[in-house]
Amino acid sequence: MPSDGVPGRASRLWWTLGLFRSELTLTFRRWRTLALLGVLAAVPVLIGVAVRIQTSDSAGSGGGPQGGPAFLTQITNNGLFLVFAALAATLPVFLPMAVGVVAGDAIAGEAGGGTLRYLLVAPAGRTRLLLAKYASTAAFCLVATVTVAVSALAVGALLFPLGDVTTISGTRIPFGDGLIRALLIAVVVAASLTGLAALGLFVSTLTDSGIAAMATTVGLVITVQILDTIPQLHAIQPYLFPHYWLSFADLLREPVRWDEIVRNLGLQALYAAVFGSAAWARFTARDITA
Repeated sequence: MPSDGVPGRASRLWWTLGLFRSELTLTFRRWRTLALLGVLAAVPVLIGVAVRIQTSDSAGSGGGPQGGPAFLTQITNNGLFLVFAALAATLPVFLPMAVGVVAGDAIAGEAGGGTLRYLLVAPAGRTRLLLAKYASTAAFCLVATVTVAVSALAVGALLFPLGDVTTISGTRIPFGDGLIRALLIAVVVAASLTGLAALGLFVSTLTDSGIAAMATTVGLVITVQILDTIPQLHAIQPYLFPHYWLSFADLLREPVRWDEIVRNLGLQALYAAVFGSAAWARFTARDITA
């Protein structure tokens, strides 16, 4: 039996779940978070409307959208491809920037607002608080990705026909199978952002300024993606967290190619472990004054 005043294992678990629910509610009630989700939801609308207008303009000549990625050229034939095109468009910039803002503000925002000491009142503890912050940020990764996918599916169904899906390999699969692949792609894209979430959380433990942590995290995203495009750095590029982000396209092959998808997920797990541990080491040893 636990001694008086010391919560038992069940009590600690209940407190941890309650802390996670509290962090989740706090994250998704912020106007900044809602604004980010609104911007992400608007991207598929803009892409869909642009493709629709271009299709209408070229209808007289019997052509469709000219040029652009394969996903874009397929949208007019099947609105489900708007999901793939929207995720491909938002993953390099919009999604990581949104995650960088949320992750960067996780600890630094509380410190800057003077609420961090209050959150550390027993039995929460620093480790549980850090885990709750990371879990809520990972949940945002999933919600943000699903927001893009659902918005794209709705717009695609409204503006374009739906039907069997032609894979990158040239084979055709039923619409239901294509919908399952779209769901898998959304999950893979969300998982692709978990390494960045850990990196942002680590940066957030280094400062008491939420704005500085957010700017640093977003700046790192931009810098690393630039490094990933420089041919002379090809030796280190497979170790950069965005390198395999677009590997989700292999889920649209028949059969599916898992090699780069597995490398991507393994790389994100490595970043999450390394920077999660660094965030824990920094946060547990930090002198909390606010």
